Parts: sequence; structure tokens; C-alpha cells
Amino acid sequence: MTDYEQQIRGILENTFCPVLLEIKDESWKHAGHTGVRTHGGGHFVVRIVATCFGGKTRVERHRMVNEALGDAFEAGIHALSIKANTPEEAS
Repeated sequence: MTDYEQQIRGILENTFCPVLLEIKDESWKHAGHTGVRTHGGGHFVVRIVATCFGGKTRVERHRMVNEALGDAFEAGIHALSIKANTPEEAS
């Protein structure tokens, strides 16, 4: 697990207390892209399941995750794909 993945995991676990959290670093898929050369990668996919997403739209859930990771975007996240569900939706 990379330092960025650990940082993302720590922030999301502390913020949302998820019942499921999967983080994949897919930076390798973007090797050679102009932005990757300047920042070294930072393309992640996050699947998070937490009760706090109940009653929220998909856009609201994504905003919640993006806000929680605000400082991490400054430090190394370049792109983030998010799938955020409640436990009921995930089962």
C-alpha cells in the first residue's frame, strides 16, 4: 500500500467509519500522460460503504468524500473515482 493510499484510508476511516472501504491506485493506467509526469500519479478508485450516506444523493456523497480528502488533493491525489453507498445498497 502506498503512502497516498494509507493517507486516504486514514482520512476516510476517521471521517465516515465505513463498514467497507476499498482503495485502488490506478496511476499505472495513466503512465505517460502529461500530468502524471509532473505529479507522479495520484489516480485512485474508492469504494466506500457507510451509514452516513443514507438520504444523500450521489452528488452529495461525492462532495462529502471530496471535502474530507481536501488536503490530500493538495498533497498528491490527481484524480478520484468514487462509489459511495449505504450498507443496504451494498448488500
